[in-house]
Amino acid sequence: MGEWGFLSSLLDAVQEHSPMVGRCWLLLMLLFRVLVLATVGGDVFEDEQEEFACNTRQPGCKPACYDAAFPLSHYRFLVFHVLALSAPAALFLVFAAHQAAKAELPAEPRARRLRRFYAGSVAVRSAAELGFLLGQPLLYGFRVPPLFVCRRRPCPHRVDCFVSRPTEKTVLIRFYFAVGLASALLSLAELGHLLRKSRAPPERTPGPGGAIPRPRPPARAALDV
Repeated sequence: MGEWGFLSSLLDAVQEHSPMVGRCWLLLMLLFRVLVLATVGGDVFEDEQEEFACNTRQPGCKPACYDAAFPLSHYRFLVFHVLALSAPAALFLVFAAHQAAKAELPAEPRARRLRRFYAGSVAVRSAAELGFLLGQPLLYGFRVPPLFVCRRRPCPHRVDCFVSRPTEKTVLIRFYFAVGLASALLSLAELGHLLRKSRAPPERTPGPGGAIPRPRPPARAALDV
């Protein structure tokens, strides 16, 4: 799990800039994506190419059939999914560090820039969530079949190939799709919250004595008699 430690600390560093719904997304990301992928995903998918067995000894047939059955490995797809969702958070932290280094910039413009950049990162993350949700059913569907019939060259005839652990892989990809659906809803909810907050009128600071100054009515134009 050492290679996932940096990613976990990166996502945890974004927490201080996130609203409550964003923190729920971070919790879902760390527990049900990073942790499950680091502990369970590797054991399920690590031997998928070695245990992919075909009833032929024709040289080159088994790699060609494996490529036809899995154009992109399930495990690599899930890892790329996690990295794509973490990239906007990494860019936001770089931008926040760059803004913090500008000592001459007033606090209010700096906070405004951070809010806008964070909202943009959430928008990119939401688009990535929806893209991967559409890509997973198109690439794999929701079931890993135990038998794959291959007719690719250089196989001399129809070849039957057998997938290892099809039930475990089916359960895991369905679980990840359900987590992705919940994650996408949280990302969209966070984006809507940030947009509503950005359109809200700024709060007026209380004046001397704690009273909030009321806006003065517009002066009436003088009438010529």
